[in-house]
Amino acid sequence: MGIKNSHPYKTGSFESRENLKVPKQKVLKSRNFLSHKVSKKQRLHDIKMKFKIPFTFSDTEVLKRRSKFFIRFVREKKGNLDDCLKNSGEKIDGRQYFSICYRNFLFNFLILSVLFTSGLGVAGYFMNTRIESFFYYGIGLAFIFSIFIFFIQLNYPKLYILNKSRNIERNLVSSLQDILVQLNSGIPLFKILINISESDYGEVSEELKKITRQINSGVSQIDAIENNLKISPSKYFKRVLWQISNGMRAGSDMSIVISEEIKNLEKEQAIQIQNYGSRLNPMIMFYMIIAVILPALGMTFLVITSSMLNLQGGIVKALFIIILISITFIQIMFLGIIKFRRPTLI
Repeated sequence: MGIKNSHPYKTGSFESRENLKVPKQKVLKSRNFLSHKVSKKQRLHDIKMKFKIPFTFSDTEVLKRRSKFFIRFVREKKGNLDDCLKNSGEKIDGRQYFSICYRNFLFNFLILSVLFTSGLGVAGYFMNTRIESFFYYGIGLAFIFSIFIFFIQLNYPKLYILNKSRNIERNLVSSLQDILVQLNSGIPLFKILINISESDYGEVSEELKKITRQINSGVSQIDAIENNLKISPSKYFKRVLWQISNGMRAGSDMSIVISEEIKNLEKEQAIQIQNYGSRLNPMIMFYMIIAVILPALGMTFLVITSSMLNLQGGIVKALFIIILISITFIQIMFLGIIKFRRPTLI
């Protein structure tokens, strides 16, 4: 006579949502755990990311249908782009995405060529100045802008995966702490996955929704977790899923498994913060030199030089405008660098 296992989350067996009766007080308590740490700004930032190709107005399926003609010009070759598209969860491969980019490049080039050539021609007419070869200037500008848009669209899947990975890792520790509280309350693992997928943990909740959908469709818990593990863009989230899968196969106490993963991630957090601090100090020094000291010295030198050489007022104004634009660009660049270097687990 076989012994019935009273812990379904250790064996990876399937249970439907209707058969899991959990006290509402425990669920509400676990859902409210650490809710004070999630600010309103972070909740708005953690809204599900949508895969939207830049400078396009239609969704991916419509763009795929419109770009069927261009797919014949793309070679069948697996690369990093295919991996990024697979991890994004979109039903599109590298060839189809390349065909969309080629089609957009052609249409952007044609539209911008008409706009730039017409604009230069009209501007020359109203300003009573003849712009030599305005047609070629318009074509050149259209080509430069089209190439710029093409490379932005081509690199968008990598940027999307990077942002998605950061969103997952930002909420990973708090979601695992929530899981640990619910495990200690005696809630089965499948019900916990449903609770977390319906909570405000950004992309972590979205990834767990994929797992719960597969389990509801008849896939075992272990297989559903391992399927998501293969396509997850975050290495830390992959490690957590791998530990959960191994723990379920071995019949381990899942609260111990989750607790150890939280400790490991907290250690990784401390390491990332230390590395961030060591990188931030030289960046601040470089910022002070480039964005504060050099512009101040440059403007002083420009004022003295312009008075000594008796430069025209228009030239001096143009130089001041160039300095202002350069300082603004440097400020934006440094803000982007600091944001990119920020630790992903906090």
